[in-house]
Amino acid sequence: MTKLLLSVHVLAAILIVGPIAVAASLFPRFARESTEGDKRPALLHRICRGYAVAGVIVPVFGLATGLQLGVLTDVWLLTSIVLTAIAAGILVFLILPRQQRLLTGPKDDRGAVRLAMFTGMFNLVWAVVVVLMIVRPGSTTGV
Repeated sequence: MTKLLLSVHVLAAILIVGPIAVAASLFPRFARESTEGDKRPALLHRICRGYAVAGVIVPVFGLATGLQLGVLTDVWLLTSIVLTAIAAGILVFLILPRQQRLLTGPKDDRGAVRLAMFTGMFNLVWAVVVVLMIVRPGSTTGV
């Protein structure tokens, strides 16, 4: 059962978080460069929004895997959980609303630059989570 849970967790992380990271990173550029009738920014926003909903699968299966492995109280996992919550907060409260504002409001290059900064923070947090998942400091199988 543990292998199944871990497999779903890792696949979901790759197939759900990956597209959010790419679409969110591309959005500011296309929002700044878009012209009347350009549908790329709206498509990227829809990808981010839709995958954000599906992204709930990643921590759910991560917690189930941690429970199966008996590591729910390990510092590396608790840190990953906190960072995942921070990444979710950045996505839900900073990235998605700013994307929506750029789609519906007037062109705002400064807003697009700020959005790019928040997207970079989102991606950096996920990179740290990935490293923690691989290294697992203090574990018996860690490097």
